[in-house]
Amino acid sequence: MSNIAILCSGGDVSGMNPAIKHFVEYAKAKGLKPFLVYDGFEGLIDNKIVAATYKDVSGIINRGGTTIGSARSKRFMEASYRQKAKDNLDALAIDKLVVLGGDGSFRGLAKFYEEHGVAFAGVPSTIDNDIVGTDYCLGVDTALNIIRTSLDAIRDTASSFRRAFVVETMGRDCGYLALVSGLTSGAELCLIPEIPYDLCGYEQKFKKELAQGRRYFLAVVSEGIEQSSEEIATWFEERIGVESRVSVLGHIQRGGNPSSRDRLMAYRFVQFAMEGLLKGEKEKIVCYSNSQFNYKSITDVANREHHIEPALMALVQSTALHC
Repeated sequence: MSNIAILCSGGDVSGMNPAIKHFVEYAKAKGLKPFLVYDGFEGLIDNKIVAATYKDVSGIINRGGTTIGSARSKRFMEASYRQKAKDNLDALAIDKLVVLGGDGSFRGLAKFYEEHGVAFAGVPSTIDNDIVGTDYCLGVDTALNIIRTSLDAIRDTASSFRRAFVVETMGRDCGYLALVSGLTSGAELCLIPEIPYDLCGYEQKFKKELAQGRRYFLAVVSEGIEQSSEEIATWFEERIGVESRVSVLGHIQRGGNPSSRDRLMAYRFVQFAMEGLLKGEKEKIVCYSNSQFNYKSITDVANREHHIEPALMALVQSTALHC
């Protein structure tokens, strides 16, 4: 019987628990012995590696986050700690890893494979949706639904009080969440790092709309833009002449019950990952592109610049204004 382990690394996302559940169930169905690694790469180093049972994954499919914990491990960047992690895996005869994480996690995996040859399959798991080679990352749909619900509620109060609300989404340097949320919420303004903007281009338009009876504005901005959300709100007050508020959604975007799509994608990502390992794939990232799953080498994914789908960018650019 071959032994296989799963761990979560980096930021948690809704969808990890369904992935963990299917990992255990599919491993047992395939005659593998599944192990859970608690607290990510830190758990590999500290030997928090436990044989999994059905009880461990019972009732977790609807829970956000990850029941086995996650971490960002600085120690794993050091060769001596990677050796300790390998020794812990060897003691349990584990020679395959499924890792739910993002670009930083995959870079650590690549080094681990290079030094010790532990076969792995990476599952892109980040609400930022900024992994090269895949159109979709686990957790994105749930995050978008949470943002949508928040924006719909904020629009209610914005219209009641004749205000401008500036809503900040997460995403680091990637504006995907803000872009999709801005489009699907009908926001009057959407600002992302990938598209240069000049607010003066909107000034005349917004003032004209106010004169014609507009009561409020909803602006969705990514945390990675040049100006802060507070500066955008000040612009609304000083240049447009409407009272403004800022709402930073923050980590609410990473939690919540996994959506139906994220539950299904978790199953499909993990099963594809495990099937690849069983077929002899050794250092691959499972990607989803053109509505199909595929394996890509870690070198084709990590340390590469991500670009949002051009068609999505075009939708925002078509309504962007400039001086």
